[in-house]
Amino acid sequence: MKLLWRSGRRRGKADGKEKEKDIRESRKQWSGITAQKVSIVAVLFLVMYALGALTAKKAESVGVSALLHEKSENWGLGFGTEGKPPTGNASAEELKKYNAYFIGDTTQNTIYLTFDCGYENGNTEPILDALKKHDVKATFFVVGNFLETSPEIVKRMIAEGHTVGNHTYHHLDMSSISSMDAFKKETQDVENLFEQITGTPITKFYRPPQGKYNIENLKMAQELGYHTFFWSLAYVDWYQDNQPDPQEAIEKLTRRIHPGAIVLLHSTSSTNAQILDELLNKWEDMGYSFHSLNELIEHS
Repeated sequence: MKLLWRSGRRRGKADGKEKEKDIRESRKQWSGITAQKVSIVAVLFLVMYALGALTAKKAESVGVSALLHEKSENWGLGFGTEGKPPTGNASAEELKKYNAYFIGDTTQNTIYLTFDCGYENGNTEPILDALKKHDVKATFFVVGNFLETSPEIVKRMIAEGHTVGNHTYHHLDMSSISSMDAFKKETQDVENLFEQITGTPITKFYRPPQGKYNIENLKMAQELGYHTFFWSLAYVDWYQDNQPDPQEAIEKLTRRIHPGAIVLLHSTSSTNAQILDELLNKWEDMGYSFHSLNELIEHS
């Protein structure tokens, strides 16, 4: 019995030593694997860091907003101090590469007044009356529907010295159009109808519907001979069943006016038709004068 017990104890000790050896070997292997993984993670981190630094350097060299504009954008503005020019999705310098603008000379108290004309509902002629009273010339960006239904108003615009620009025939999201043929048709159909009505070619000023655009669109417009115009001042005036309060509209538009402003208003707005005479008076009293988009191009 003693021999058996001692023999068993010796075997137990041997087995224990084997287990300890196995554990040591396992730990050694695991340590090696862990070290290897840490090394791989470290290498990957260094590679990602280098790529990030390279991307950042590239972004710095071409301009962050230029990179953003590779995809479709909605034109937007950031306002700081009231009465000071806002910032846009892209700088004036970037846009100018494509004959595009959102603001004029910010050292001069000038206003470039523009209207988007989607359809006629009785408000465009009161707007024209106010402009005539103040001898102010504006640019009206028209779509196909407006040309089809209101040719006499278009003729009046031209007769009174205003400019008519191209807002596309169907008011589509032009940033979704990648074909030059499709882009050209949307603008050319407006050109053809305008010339039928007035007997003269349309001025090649283009405003992207809904402010949606991308670099390729700007290049297409440029290739077709157009100058593209965004805006540096606008407000929510296009909902027919929710028109702005007239006094609140005047207060907002006088607070936010700034040197070199390209102002966007909608000719469908009954509020705009009601307030324009008073609004022009206030802007004039603030020392502003009104100029055409042609003058903006000439002095840019």
